[in-house]
Amino acid sequence: MQNQPKLKVEFVLLMAALMSLVALSIDAMLPALPDIGNYLSVEDPNKNQLLITMIFLGLGSGQLILGPLSDSFGRKPIVYIGFVIFGIASYICLSTKSFEMMIIGRVLQGVGLSAMRTVAIAMVRDLYEGDYMAKILSIVVMTFILVPVIAPTLGQWLLDLFNWQSIFLFNLIYGVFILLWFSRRQNETLKPQYKIPFTGRLFIDGTIEFFKHKDAVAYTLVSGFITGSFMVWLSTSQQIFEQQYDLKAEFPYIFASMAISVGFSTFMNSRIVVRYGMWRIAYWAIIAYVLVSLSYVLLHLNGNNPSLIILLMFFSLQFFSVGFIFGNMRALAMQPLGHIAGIGSAINGFISTVMAVPIANYIGSFVETSVLPLFIGFTIFGVLSLLTFLRMKASKT
Repeated sequence: MQNQPKLKVEFVLLMAALMSLVALSIDAMLPALPDIGNYLSVEDPNKNQLLITMIFLGLGSGQLILGPLSDSFGRKPIVYIGFVIFGIASYICLSTKSFEMMIIGRVLQGVGLSAMRTVAIAMVRDLYEGDYMAKILSIVVMTFILVPVIAPTLGQWLLDLFNWQSIFLFNLIYGVFILLWFSRRQNETLKPQYKIPFTGRLFIDGTIEFFKHKDAVAYTLVSGFITGSFMVWLSTSQQIFEQQYDLKAEFPYIFASMAISVGFSTFMNSRIVVRYGMWRIAYWAIIAYVLVSLSYVLLHLNGNNPSLIILLMFFSLQFFSVGFIFGNMRALAMQPLGHIAGIGSAINGFISTVMAVPIANYIGSFVETSVLPLFIGFTIFGVLSLLTFLRMKASKT
């Protein structure tokens, strides 16, 4: 077993809390998408998906700036800057009556939230490495995944009791709580000797260094493929279950059940990853991911939706596989980047997210009367992920 610092429970919870604000800002909005669309006079329901996917555009681009800055100025100041941006963006979303301005506000929310996500991963890399880092990231992601279990239900409750604006306000208040906890209880993790002087070449040099590590690049691409297909689920799930299955009241509970599936496998990953290794677990999980999605495509190629139970069974198996992929992909990509953890986390997040947004928007545009396009997308990008793994395996033999 690797010799690693003792696991600090409060640190793990804090990192999960930082990342959970990202999940809450996405998932709590799902039940409110039709209401927001109606308020902003959106005629095409498919356009409401942009309220979900465009926040990821901000997450990706924001990381590219704030991540490298955390290598120069420390992790904690960047979190504070990110929260200020998030607060301004939330005000835009709350005050606008324009769909275009709402999209801008959601992109800016993503920019602000990118600081929390990037810094959380960089802080984990500052303190841990190897399979043990994958274990910590799995625990962080598992705790973070608990938020989607309750987020749609919380969003629906706020929507029923107040209005869609109250969801933005709740996220803002929750963010203030996390910020106070973080500022009082979390020490800076970036050691002075690892600070990179801020120069005009900081971003260029960091990017060049990142692309020298083919493992980091390859596993970042896999993260993009899997994140893109998963993002389609996030942006279309409300539309699928409320419009195709007429289950508006049940949707928050269905969404929660899928999050539990991911959370359970992520927990299992945290228990076994040090023993079996993050590469091996992720490899077999991607094989399972491909087989599940391909099975659905072959069984339902006619485009007719199956019964709810059958569909939920496929989704549960699919997301059970995802739980063994997400944390391990991040850890595999970050393993050779300890000396540039901030910019490494940023470029990893930027590439995977910028890849994911067009994937989600394109596949989501076909999800109107059938779930089949979703699983075709899962299959294609699962196969691309598997081919990338096989290529990396071949290069090491």
